[in-house]
Amino acid sequence: MKVLKTGAAVAAAVALALTATACGGGTKDGAAGSSGDAKKDKVVIGIKFDQPGVGLKTPEGKFTGFDVDVATYVAKELGYAPEQIEFKQAVSAERENLIANGDVKFVVASYSINDKRKEKVDFAGPYLLAHQDLLVRADDSSITKAEDLNKKKLCSVTGSTSAQNVKTKLAPEADLLEQGGYSECLTGLENKKVDALTTDNSILAGYAAQEKNKGKFKLVGLSLSNENYGIGLKKGDKDLQTKINAALKKMVADGAWETAVKNNFGPADYKNEPAPQITEGS
Repeated sequence: MKVLKTGAAVAAAVALALTATACGGGTKDGAAGSSGDAKKDKVVIGIKFDQPGVGLKTPEGKFTGFDVDVATYVAKELGYAPEQIEFKQAVSAERENLIANGDVKFVVASYSINDKRKEKVDFAGPYLLAHQDLLVRADDSSITKAEDLNKKKLCSVTGSTSAQNVKTKLAPEADLLEQGGYSECLTGLENKKVDALTTDNSILAGYAAQEKNKGKFKLVGLSLSNENYGIGLKKGDKDLQTKINAALKKMVADGAWETAVKNNFGPADYKNEPAPQITEGS
């Protein structure tokens, strides 16, 4: 009996090993085929945790927003089910470090493509064209253009290009306050410690549309810059870049992109641009 039991155990072990091999196992990159093979264990994706409508972690621990929808769709095309995704907070100043250190596979975090960032990371996309705008208190009529920020307090987040754009090009006498997240800026705006919050209109629209903020703030309605959101990944990973670009094109083609825009920005009456052409990696 012992021989029979041992033989059965060996056979079971061999069968298990063969099954693991057939399933692809491990965490190798590459999109799963249509048959569902080559599934991976987990993928870590960097997103924002404090941007309503874009990337938000709710008190219940759920993740919502346009970037979350894009990240989930791309992950699906790479072979990951939603339950295999781990979202990691990617504050503006740490996005390049998270990618370079391998803490995340890629970053989908209102990450504007520019030449300075491309010295450190590669991008896929872009997947959204936003414009820099200003958010002010609903009863403030003193700010109608960027130049009105001279001698006023302007808030944005550390590592963001938006505040520097205003400070260097449009309102050099603005008193710039940089915070760790947009939530701190919004609190300062509500408490009249700052006069305006600047970042992309998509992000500002998300904040203004929150139930608790309705009637408190308004978008000035400016287009101070063009912000092409890209998906950041480790420099030189052309294979992953190609696969993500293909996923983004598919998301637009099958209507999922338009649905995500309407679901996340529609309540704020956000006037989005059409889906941009993929330029990175081409």
